Amino acid sequence: MNNDPTVSYQLASARGASPVGQVVALYDTVLRDLVRALAALQDGNIETRVFELNHALLVIAHLQNVLNHERGGEAAKHFEQFYSVTRGMIVDANIRATPEALEELIDLYGGLRQAWYEVEKELRVQNPNAEARVPENDRPAGGAGTHNGTDAGEDAKMAQLQWSA
Repeated sequence: MNNDPTVSYQLASARGASPVGQVVALYDTVLRDLVRALAALQDGNIETRVFELNHALLVIAHLQNVLNHERGGEAAKHFEQFYSVTRGMIVDANIRATPEALEELIDLYGGLRQAWYEVEKELRVQNPNAEARVPENDRPAGGAGTHNGTDAGEDAKMAQLQWSA
């Protein structure tokens, strides 16, 4: 059993989060991994860099695996492609071992994480009685209807968003 209070808080938060909130939490995890990998790269710690990047790859594979292509339509296809491309970018960043490669990934996932967070906030405004919970801060730590467990209305919201990395 893990006694780390941060992990306990994250697990408790994830249990109470909406499907979109859970996606935000997974993006937080990817971002945390990428930031830690960047720090390890700058410190010359190859073992930690590889560990963090491998963990990011696992989380992204999970996000890719839970895409709902039936309900997500074109958005799910775009996320599938995004995840495939960025997984390749992570492997390449690990090989090249340059800060710029990791910073680019942090920018991409940071922008997308913020878009998901905004969707979650909008959904809470539209349905204040919902028990959706997501962290109130915008700090990176770590899809709408394209991911399992969400509805098509959320897909429409995602299609309307214009986010940048």
